[in-house]
Amino acid sequence: MSRFSKVGTLPPIEVFALNKAYLDDPNPQKVNLGVGAYRTEYGKPWVLPVVRKIEQMMANDEGLNHEYLPIMGLDSFCLAATKLVLHYDNPLVLSGLAFGVQCLSGTGALRIAAEFLCRQLGYTYVYSSEPTWENHHLIFKMSGFPNTRTYRYWDKVNRCLDLEGMLEDLNNAPQNSVIILHGCAHNPTGVDPTQEQWKKIAEVVKKKSLFPLFDIAYQGFASGDPDKDAWAVRYFAAAGFELLVAQSFAKNFGLYNERVGNLVFVVNSQESIAPIRSQVTVIIRAMYSNPPNHGARIVANILNNADLTVEWKECLKTMANRVIDMRTLLRNKLESLGTPGKWEHITNQIGMFSYTGLTPSQVEKLIVNYHIYLLKSGRINMCGINTRNVDYVAKAICEVVLDDLDTNEVDGQNAKL
Repeated sequence: MSRFSKVGTLPPIEVFALNKAYLDDPNPQKVNLGVGAYRTEYGKPWVLPVVRKIEQMMANDEGLNHEYLPIMGLDSFCLAATKLVLHYDNPLVLSGLAFGVQCLSGTGALRIAAEFLCRQLGYTYVYSSEPTWENHHLIFKMSGFPNTRTYRYWDKVNRCLDLEGMLEDLNNAPQNSVIILHGCAHNPTGVDPTQEQWKKIAEVVKKKSLFPLFDIAYQGFASGDPDKDAWAVRYFAAAGFELLVAQSFAKNFGLYNERVGNLVFVVNSQESIAPIRSQVTVIIRAMYSNPPNHGARIVANILNNADLTVEWKECLKTMANRVIDMRTLLRNKLESLGTPGKWEHITNQIGMFSYTGLTPSQVEKLIVNYHIYLLKSGRINMCGINTRNVDYVAKAICEVVLDDLDTNEVDGQNAKL
């Protein structure tokens, strides 16, 4: 008998299985609304022109090599990334009370954060929104957190933020619970609190002595303005919270496979910095030893050059505006078809994803009958919509919603017989 015979088989990870099913589907009308990556109007990946420019410069720079980076990463990248999220002239950055650690994209930053919070600060409870990015639960479970909880976030009936439920659940959380907050463009709902709502959330977090951990994977991608998208993180930092921020540069720089991330520590004591850095060093050493160089140098070169930063921000506007345009177009098509229900949430949401409100049965019909691939939660990637497929997608959504209404009506009549 094999030593591995006791190893069980887990179900496939949905988003990757969905993407494979899409790629294997020969239907010419197939549409991929699942994978979380930007697509052009023609459904193609996009290398940002400013990124391409820097890669060409790097390729021609004979002074660059492939030596190991320090365990904590490329200093010029970490500082630039920290300034991006907190602002370049933030007193916390200038004083060193806010500092970054290069990680393996946002996932790696969250994993380092979770390991540190569990092993060094002894936190045992972590709360994430319901729903949230599915990897949040797995990361914190695998990092040793014995208690993973959720707080209410999505109002299914009104298809908006359930602020009252969220605040009530945070009020009931044990002190010193870690609270995962999405800095902008909430994944998967696309619903962000307003500035006034963020202030109410901060009041509860402070009153209950909760620890805020921001996950910000879409800064600049959401609205096209990196400063606007960082408002919540900056508000909490200015309010005196000690906190962590997990940054990803996959979406806003298009560096998906380069795994470029930064974990920002915001502390209130200079004496805390050296011990923190020493402990994080050991965590990273045991996990992956040091981070990759290529993507970090791209981001550092762009953010540390004023002209290149301007070019990058223009790229952000291109991506953000296309998503906003597709939201408007899809909503208009759904409404013009007379699709049952209200669809204003499509344009009220922000960022890459939209929580459509479609049911699992409706999703299954879209996949099986129409070859439109989306997560069973009803989350769609708005980047997968374009002017050539929006009519097909809207008509398919309308038909599955109508079909469900007809089915429910028949079931209701049968129940009365």
